[in-house]
Amino acid sequence: MKKLRLSTLIILFVCGVVLISLVITDLLISRTINDNIEANIEEKAKIVSRTVAHSTIVKSGLQKQESEESIQEYALDIQESADVLFVVVMNMEGIRKSHPDPERIGKHFVGGDEKDVLEGKESLSISEGTLGKSVRAFSPVYNEQHEQIGAVAVGISLNSVEEALNQSHSNILLGSVIGVAVGIIGAIIIAKYIKKILFGLEPIAIAKILEERNTMLQSVHEGVVAVNKDTTISLVNISALKIFNEAGLNSDPIGMPIKEYMPYTGLERVMETGKSELDEEQTINGVAILVNRVPLIVNDEVVGAISTFRDKTEVNQLAEQLTGVKSYAEALRAQSHEFMNKLHVILGLLKMKDYTHLDRYVKELVSLRVDEVSMVTSKVKDPALAGFIMGKLSYAREKNVSLTIECHDVIPEPSDPGVTHKLITVIGNLLDNSIEATMECDEKEVLMELFYREDQFEMVVTDTGIGMPDDMVEDIFTKGFSSKGEERGYGLFLVKECLGKLNGSLHVESKVGSGTTLIVQASYKEGKKSD
Repeated sequence: MKKLRLSTLIILFVCGVVLISLVITDLLISRTINDNIEANIEEKAKIVSRTVAHSTIVKSGLQKQESEESIQEYALDIQESADVLFVVVMNMEGIRKSHPDPERIGKHFVGGDEKDVLEGKESLSISEGTLGKSVRAFSPVYNEQHEQIGAVAVGISLNSVEEALNQSHSNILLGSVIGVAVGIIGAIIIAKYIKKILFGLEPIAIAKILEERNTMLQSVHEGVVAVNKDTTISLVNISALKIFNEAGLNSDPIGMPIKEYMPYTGLERVMETGKSELDEEQTINGVAILVNRVPLIVNDEVVGAISTFRDKTEVNQLAEQLTGVKSYAEALRAQSHEFMNKLHVILGLLKMKDYTHLDRYVKELVSLRVDEVSMVTSKVKDPALAGFIMGKLSYAREKNVSLTIECHDVIPEPSDPGVTHKLITVIGNLLDNSIEATMECDEKEVLMELFYREDQFEMVVTDTGIGMPDDMVEDIFTKGFSSKGEERGYGLFLVKECLGKLNGSLHVESKVGSGTTLIVQASYKEGKKSD
C-alpha cells in the first residue's frame, strides 16, 4: 500500500477534526435550539391564553352579556397581534365560540386534549387539529364568583420550530464549509512549514534515516556520546556503554547532565569555544581513552556536542601490531635487497669467468650466513624473534653499518606470544634509531647484546652515533617528539608503552659526539623449555 504524503495526512487530519467538531456542534446546537424554541413557544402560548382568559369581552360573551360575535373579533385581533396559529374560546361543553375559520364556530373542539382545562386545570400539549400540528396552551375562564364558565386554547404551529432548525442547519453547514476551507489552507501552510524544518523529507524517509543512524552508531567500534544544548546526555551507543561499565559508571546515562555522570569530559569547553578537540587522551576512573570532541553547529549556533572515543589499550595494541608488521616487512625487504645484490656480484663474476674469486666469494657468503644463522637460531628460540633479528642484520649491511649481535644467554620462547610482538617493537625501534644515528659518522658500528636470567630479558644497544644532549634525553619518549622532522616521533613512544606492559624499563646513556647506550630490561617468562 502506497504511503500518504505528509501534506496529505495533515490536510486529511485537519479536515477530519473540523468535520467531526462541526457535526458534534450541529447536533448539540440543534438540540439546544429545538428545546429553546419549544420552551419559548410554550411560554408564549401560555401568556396569550391567560391574557385572553382574563379578558372581560370573553367573560361577558360566555355569560351572554354581550354577543358572541365580539368574542370572535377579539380572538382574531389577539391572533393577529400575537402571531399565533389560532385563539379558540370554548364553553364548558367544548363548543367553539371563536376560530380562525368562522364556519367551525359552534362546533366541538377537536384534539381531545381539552379535558383537563374544562376541569379547571391549565395544560400544555402538542396535538394535531384542523389547522395542523401545533403547541397548545389551555387556560380556564372564571366569572366574578370564581366559577369556571369556559376555556381558552391558543395554538402555535410547529412549522416555526422546523424553520428555525433548518435555518440553524444552514448556518452550521455554511460554517462547516468555511471551516473546512480554512482548515485546508492552514493544513497546507503547516505542512509546508513542517517539511521545510524537516529538509523536505517525508516521515517514512525520516524513519529510515533514523534507523540507519541507530544501526550505524551501534555498529561502530568507537564509543559515541552526544549532549544537547543543556549539556544533557541525549545519545550513547553500545561501545560507549561497555567502556563506561569498565570504568564503573552507571549503565543508563540518557537524560543525565554530563557533569554529574562523567566530570571533566571537555564537552562543555567545546560547546563554549565552538572548536573541535582531536586525539586527546583522557582517563575515566582509571580507564585510558583516546577522545575526539566536536561541537554540533546549526545555523551558526552551537546546539550540542559529540564525543567519540576508544579504549587507548586497543589503540596501542593496534599500533604495536602495525609496528611489528612494518618491522617484519622492513626485515624481509632488507634481506631481499641484500640477496639481490649478492646475486648480481655472483652473476658478474660468472660472466667474467673469474671462478677463483667466485669460489672465494661464495665461501665467504656461506660462512658468514652460516655463522649468523647458527648464532641467532642457537641462542634465540623464538622463530619470529630470531627471523626478525636476522632481518635487521641484513638491513644494517644495506645501510653500510656494522651490526654485531651477541647473545650471552639462550633466549627461550615466551609463555605469552604477545611478548614477542612487544619485544619486536622495542628491538626494531631501538636498532633503527641506533643505525640511523651512525649514518653521518665515520665509524658506523652498532652492538646489541642479549641476556636472559630468571625470567628477565635484558638488552644493551651501543652505537657510535652522534649522541644526544641531556635535555633531549628527557624528551625523546614524548609522543610526537622528533628531531628528524614532522610525522615522526612515535617509535620511542611505542617503546615506552610496550615496556610499560612488560613491567620493563629503559635506561639511556648518551653524550654528544660519543654515541649512545640503551639498556632495556623486561619481564619475560619462559614457555616451553629449549633443548
